[in-house]
Amino acid sequence: MTRVLVVQRDPAVADRMEADLRRFGYEVERCGGPEREQCPIAGSLPCTLVDRADVLVYDAWVAGDSDGGRRLISDLRELYVDLPVILTSADESLDWVEEEGPHRVIPFRTVPGARLLADAVEMALAEQGMAV
Repeated sequence: MTRVLVVQRDPAVADRMEADLRRFGYEVERCGGPEREQCPIAGSLPCTLVDRADVLVYDAWVAGDSDGGRRLISDLRELYVDLPVILTSADESLDWVEEEGPHRVIPFRTVPGARLLADAVEMALAEQGMAV
């Protein structure tokens, strides 16, 4: 079973995403991010939650601001080069979001609905398989 880690600052949004993903058959773990919990990624260290995941769904603003998000995603991509990352709430104000290269993510300007999120997970897994 595919395991998805949802890293989301808003518990209500995390609840909805978890329920949506579970309906599509995914196993889901959650994290509130570095503003709510200790985050080893923010210290450039591996994370046991990320280690267990097949796909990551991160809120672009989970680190509090644009620069914090940029650093967090950069550290995440450096530590977990091949792990797919879906980035939600990646609006036009985030000029650091990359869709190609070593810090690549699959960005969404908002939090995607259930079907779109499930499709993004499948696309991320397919792209990961092609990159190997």
